[in-house]
Amino acid sequence: MFEPGKPTVRMEVCSFTDVRRVAAMLDKPADDLREGHALPRGWHFFMLGADTRRSVLRADGFPGLGVPMPELGLPRLLLGGRDVTYRSSIPIGARVVRTSSVQSVAQKISAAGPMAVATIAHSLRVESETEPALVETQTYLLLPSSSAPTTDRPAQPHTVSAEERMTSLVPDETLLFQYSALGFNSHKIHIDLSYARQVEGYPDLVVNGGLATLLLTEFARTDLKLSPSAIRVRHLKPLFCRHPMTLVARQMEGRCSLKVLDNKNVVAVEMEVELG
Repeated sequence: MFEPGKPTVRMEVCSFTDVRRVAAMLDKPADDLREGHALPRGWHFFMLGADTRRSVLRADGFPGLGVPMPELGLPRLLLGGRDVTYRSSIPIGARVVRTSSVQSVAQKISAAGPMAVATIAHSLRVESETEPALVETQTYLLLPSSSAPTTDRPAQPHTVSAEERMTSLVPDETLLFQYSALGFNSHKIHIDLSYARQVEGYPDLVVNGGLATLLLTEFARTDLKLSPSAIRVRHLKPLFCRHPMTLVARQMEGRCSLKVLDNKNVVAVEMEVELG
């Protein structure tokens, strides 16, 4: 039976250098980014990385979740989803107190064998404030090595309606590398093609779940001019390097529904955005 451990508390910096690098990765100008200005919502991911020593990395290279995880004998890991609540802005250049903890680890038996669902909670609090500026909960799936990748789950293609906005892109190795480097994420499915194909059975490098989330929040921020108060993300199937992705958004009263479609127009990621 898993028992949550003591939260990990550490100091981070909303580094101006890292912010400019995120802008460069997204191919956006950084002229309006200044110390003291609000960090664009969605860009906080580089403050949630784990600086795990190389000698204690998981076999798949994943650096951990910022907190100690129990050893369950489940070598494959996938991001299942995340919920983020934005309570206030984080100034660029600010010192930030990050608190991370394992909320729960639920072990289950699936058709592919044993698995576990790990729920990790993070908060980011500007050092001079008393309440968190941001709270994020991440859900990860821990799977056995024998489980087949979920790349061919039957699903109907999504037909984009007249009420939906859309844009398309093709993620390449450079984008995956830069995102992984900014978050110090050495998970091999994102950076090692032979590992992704020969060990985990994927056709190509897997697009980071956090990168897909960032691309959606940027679509909402820059194309739709929206400022989310909260997001809820579900990852339904993997996305792959060099495969076209389509971002789709439908705006409604007080909220917005966004999706990432894979190269077959099947929904791979769903995001619900609350506004206000």
